[in-house]
Amino acid sequence: MCTGKCSRFVGLSLIPLSLVCMVANALLLVPQGKTNWTNVSNLSLQVWLMAGFVGGGLMVLCPGIAAVRAGGKGCCGVGCCGNRCRMLRSIFSSAFGVLGAIYCLSVSGAGLRIGPICLMNGQWEYHFKDTEGSYLLNRTLWDLCVEPPGVVSWNVTLFSLLVAASCLEVVLCGIQLVNATLGVFCGDCRKKEGTPQ
Repeated sequence: MCTGKCSRFVGLSLIPLSLVCMVANALLLVPQGKTNWTNVSNLSLQVWLMAGFVGGGLMVLCPGIAAVRAGGKGCCGVGCCGNRCRMLRSIFSSAFGVLGAIYCLSVSGAGLRIGPICLMNGQWEYHFKDTEGSYLLNRTLWDLCVEPPGVVSWNVTLFSLLVAASCLEVVLCGIQLVNATLGVFCGDCRKKEGTPQ
């Protein structure tokens, strides 16, 4: 596969993944789709760190767009030099994207391990913090949270989605780092228009 085609494929994969992360983070702010519990004392720190919106979202959206542009033909110079310029820009964007995806992965992993803040026994606390993540395997504990209703399954689902998406983002940004580096040094293998096959 040519470096240009690979860049386009990676970019077109990163863009929807970044949008998934942004939507998942937005949904974490409104447990069960209700704003009744959207305040600092009722949502966990991992939700407020906005790892899905900032890290897995915006910091990966930029490399996705840069990769799509690097895979195309167009306005940044003419011929081989122009494509190498776009590939060089994609290297820096992809490194930025790796950092964002790692941030999203680490915060989301911590969110899964610690669990949500919920009302149990009349107290709003991180009731699953001391379980070191074992609450994930014991669904009977999930029902002990009175408010917000269903918050444990809500958080587990969305943080798991963020972990999976950010893992894919790390891999894809890493692939684009290697691909764009090859594109800078070796150029693109696509045939120029009008040249004989």
